[in-house]
Amino acid sequence: MLNKMKKLFRNEKGFTLVELLAVIVILGIIVAIAVPAIGNITDGAKDDAAKAQDELVLDAARLADVEGNFSNGMTVTELKEAGYLEDLNLEELDRTSFSADSPVYRKADSGGYTFEESEKAAN
Repeated sequence: MLNKMKKLFRNEKGFTLVELLAVIVILGIIVAIAVPAIGNITDGAKDDAAKAQDELVLDAARLADVEGNFSNGMTVTELKEAGYLEDLNLEELDRTSFSADSPVYRKADSGGYTFEESEKAAN
């Protein structure tokens, strides 16, 4: 009976220190690859959101023009105060082409009008 007990305890199963270290190294490599990739994805999403916000400002200028309330050089703040940009947070315009005081200009072209954020459009 004592011999059976000794055999049971000697037949221990588990991982060696080298195996555990190998797993930790592999996990470290995976993390080193994944973290920068996730950072690039979030930066890309922020850039896409900034482009969408730029388009939102230009769409608000178009709507103001259709309703007859647009004047060349109207700022983003004026568009918001007029009710054309309800959900726009002016503090979060840092990645966009616009700031709170950026003017929007209407430019005539062959198809009608385009709206731009540059002063060159007013010519």
